[in-house]
Amino acid sequence: MMAKKRTYRRREYLSGKLPDGAFPADPLNLFLDWLEEASARGENDAEAMALATAGNDGRPSVRMVLLKDAGPEGLLFYSNYHSRKGMELEQNPHASVMFYWPGLDRQLRVEGMVEKTDDSSSDAFFESRPLGSRVASAVSPQSRPVPGRAYLEEKFDELLSRSAHEKLQRPSHWGGYVLRPLAYEFWQGRENRLNDRIRYELKDGTWNSCRLAP
Repeated sequence: MMAKKRTYRRREYLSGKLPDGAFPADPLNLFLDWLEEASARGENDAEAMALATAGNDGRPSVRMVLLKDAGPEGLLFYSNYHSRKGMELEQNPHASVMFYWPGLDRQLRVEGMVEKTDDSSSDAFFESRPLGSRVASAVSPQSRPVPGRAYLEEKFDELLSRSAHEKLQRPSHWGGYVLRPLAYEFWQGRENRLNDRIRYELKDGTWNSCRLAP
């Protein structure tokens, strides 16, 4: 039996453009402008980014994480160090992230090297999180099999109850990462799929940019 044929909706990308000479020398400035505009335009979870990693076996994996800060030092996010992404980054610190803002017809890829933040930075961010999020981070054996949902809820309720009487410390298996960019690629959808692609690469401390064919 043949599968039912699906009709895909097609639309033109008319939201913006990247004309020659209109992009800055430092890609961080354009990235922050795009991020701010995406947030101002009401993009859901504008800070959400797909993080791609690969371990020693070379098999890629990807998942969504939330950007928590961005600046000259890099892109900051937090996770469980014992998760699949954490284990892969331990083996291979090369990674890539991608942002997608469909309301603006934009994508952004950032490639670079990832390293852990210092303990004091991870401690400070952990303390700033809502209690429920801190408890979930502490009890979740992320990426590992569990008996069922009830197991997680029992562990959560138990630690939440204890946290009413004692301060919850950041678990050693949870903390920050910073991706230090070596390349940015900006993608702006254009009419007729003749899209704009601007790529930056860091060489000898200087950002070099070029236009790529779509």
